[in-house]
Amino acid sequence: MIDSQTPCRDLEVLSCRPGSDPTLIDLVLAAPGWTCKPGQFVMIRPAHWGVELVWPRPFSVCDVSDKGLRIIFQTVGRGTRKLAELEPGQKVTVWGPLGRWFRIDEARPNLILAGGVGIAPFVMLARRERTDNLSMLFGHRLDLEHYPYAEIAARIKSEAMQQKTPADIAQFETVLSERIKALAGVGQVLACGPEPMLKVVRKYCLMHGTDGQVSLENRMGCGVGACLGCVCKTTAGDYVQSCVHGPVFDVRDIELGV
Repeated sequence: MIDSQTPCRDLEVLSCRPGSDPTLIDLVLAAPGWTCKPGQFVMIRPAHWGVELVWPRPFSVCDVSDKGLRIIFQTVGRGTRKLAELEPGQKVTVWGPLGRWFRIDEARPNLILAGGVGIAPFVMLARRERTDNLSMLFGHRLDLEHYPYAEIAARIKSEAMQQKTPADIAQFETVLSERIKALAGVGQVLACGPEPMLKVVRKYCLMHGTDGQVSLENRMGCGVGACLGCVCKTTAGDYVQSCVHGPVFDVRDIELGV
């Protein structure tokens, strides 16, 4: 179901290629006239799927420019593996941009906390926003060259920490906690990554009284609030669709892991 206010169009594939890690795919679609805000997402369904795979797949937008609409994703299931087989010239149906986005506070420091492919939406943010009040801490499992880290680090102060062992993960959490605490009352954090990382971010934001926004990576079926497949629990005790009310939420407004 797509409501009448949701832009929906068929876009041509310009390129679809794996990075240095074959499970990470860099997809670029021709998208003249597109506009999008960092943190918003799109739903994508290739025409060649037919009835084999009915539901589209949600993806954070990495960037939108005169070069096209760029998506970076990891192959984790049938849908993303089929998407990785796209070839230039093929068409995909895309609706979006959808959802709420990251709100930058230009008067205060903004710390990006990214984990794995959760770094993707921050490429556009680092390119568009003022760079003097932005910094990033990036946690990653694969080697750094597999991610678009260098694109962001070329514009804003950035630090990367690889996590291969339990000790690495513990060290990353320690640094993350220190960074969040340092921003209490004076700045905010913007986080995107796997849920375990977001739970840690939320815990320390609440503990230290630091403002924060997190982007949830919930499963979505429609992207417009109809299927109820992506609901999350709020701190008020009710449930909301993350595709409509998110995917970016204030850390004080939602529960994680519920």
